[in-house]
Amino acid sequence: MNLKTKYMRYALVILVLIGLQSCKEKKESQTTEESTTLVDDNDGFEAIFDGETLDNWQGDPNYWRVENGNLVGEVTPSTLLQNNTFIIWEGDQPSDFELKLEFRIAEAGNSGINYRSEKIDTIQYALRGYQADIDGKIRYTGQNYEEKKRATLAYRGEKAVITSQENADTPGSLRANVAKNAWQSREVVESLGDSDELKTKIKSEDWNEAHLIIKGNKLQHYINGILMSEVIDDDTVNRSSSGYLGVQVHVGPPMKVEYRNILLKKL
Repeated sequence: MNLKTKYMRYALVILVLIGLQSCKEKKESQTTEESTTLVDDNDGFEAIFDGETLDNWQGDPNYWRVENGNLVGEVTPSTLLQNNTFIIWEGDQPSDFELKLEFRIAEAGNSGINYRSEKIDTIQYALRGYQADIDGKIRYTGQNYEEKKRATLAYRGEKAVITSQENADTPGSLRANVAKNAWQSREVVESLGDSDELKTKIKSEDWNEAHLIIKGNKLQHYINGILMSEVIDDDTVNRSSSGYLGVQVHVGPPMKVEYRNILLKKL
């Protein structure tokens, strides 16, 4: 074999190797793109707040507005509340769903995310039902509190099973089964972590992500990716399977709470 033929063969081998490497890199790139699509955490979620208007939301304009792309609830010294007030999403009354949003609340603030809730006829912009609690001092953030009904169902760090009380249909018995602001027919079946330790995972006066996974009678509240409370609601008399979504400003001192990136996925 002469020298010229040998060089030509070497050149051909090199070109083949370069082509194979290029195909491999292209395939790996495609695989990476496909993997990214498959693990999209927001797959199937739809925005229910557009960051510009209050379309499909109903609340008292004295307390709710859009500012810098955020849904803002604010109580001022001149607008102190007599009752908790909500801005309510009118788009649907979902049953099983996941909800993701980010919130930031002032230290003096008290708020919450209500779901599977009903409107109260006698109080405008008021809801009764399950609530993922949020407060600026991080005493209650992450717990499951049922607004104007059974009160605390699970404190932060608890997995609790809720049972029906006896004679639950007797007038006045609902309030009678609440003591120290907690429903008495509940059993803590598992610890999700120490409440004070979980508190350190929640940022004060900064943005946090809430993620609610609500399916059947299982109600899970996550903050910043950490399960803070879980309720298994076996109370067939008092539980709710669907209802309104809304966010709250609470009776108390002047405060401000902000919400953004509100995403819903129906299950």
